[in-house]
Amino acid sequence: MTAQIKLKPGDSAPDFSLVGSDGKTYRLADLTGRRIVLYFYPRDNTPGCTQEACDFRDQQGRFGDTIIFGVSPDSVASHQRFAAKYSLPFVLLFDPGSEVAKRYGAYGEKVMYGKTSLGIIRSTFVIDEAGRLAAVYGKVSIKGHVERVLSDIGAASAVGSQHA
Repeated sequence: MTAQIKLKPGDSAPDFSLVGSDGKTYRLADLTGRRIVLYFYPRDNTPGCTQEACDFRDQQGRFGDTIIFGVSPDSVASHQRFAAKYSLPFVLLFDPGSEVAKRYGAYGEKVMYGKTSLGIIRSTFVIDEAGRLAAVYGKVSIKGHVERVLSDIGAASAVGSQHA
């Protein structure tokens, strides 16, 4: 049995307070009024996680003023090395003990290469300006994922109010 994300669009996003790769602490409550893409990934410098981070990097300009955060249980130092190695222009957040991932449902039982283990389930959450979930992506498949998020955000922006 694998964990499933129980959060759904319209739900309040669980608050978090995490240290970023830039040494600053980020709290969701302090980011009200900003749209956020919060993506959970298992580990720095692994092929899939590197591809996902680079896809967000390569498309960041298309996200406009949306804040992008990558989240994993890797240390701040590991995040700093990973961000520098791949010129990531967004902050990676350190989630010790995967506590925030657990609140979001992005942690649980998973099967890889026939072996069952507990860990981060690759997931992405779009949080709107009011702190509510605008989109939830569980068990993310990397190929085409960033494009899908961009497409969904564009559709949401066209419907939502415009403000400076």
